[in-house]
Amino acid sequence: QVQLVESGGGLVQAGGSLTLSCVASGGTFRTYMMGWFRQAPGKEREFVAAVSWSGATYYRGSVRGRFTISRDNAKNMVYLQMNSLKPEDTALYYCAATRTDKVDAANWYDYWGQGTQVTVSS
Repeated sequence: QVQLVESGGGLVQAGGSLTLSCVASGGTFRTYMMGWFRQAPGKEREFVAAVSWSGATYYRGSVRGRFTISRDNAKNMVYLQMNSLKPEDTALYYCAATRTDKVDAANWYDYWGQGTQVTVSS
């Protein structure tokens, strides 16, 4: 059983930056694909980014070039550096873990954190 705890969300103006962190415990962290998803009010949860155990990264198109996902296997941490934030990035951001290679499909992720709120004002 893997436990995930996110932190780092907050309120930021458009164009600003935030870094989200997620700490994992209770499992073999380095064997998991780690992902970030987000869900805005009234919308479905959507894939944001993922990083494999080896460091390969994947992004949804609307965040590529603005967001950077990374992981530190020694610390059981995964990060999401978010730059040039836009109001449409406002959402509850979730950290998730999967042992599959289905990087952008939420239903393939086995473990989820509680989420951290990101609000971008215009």
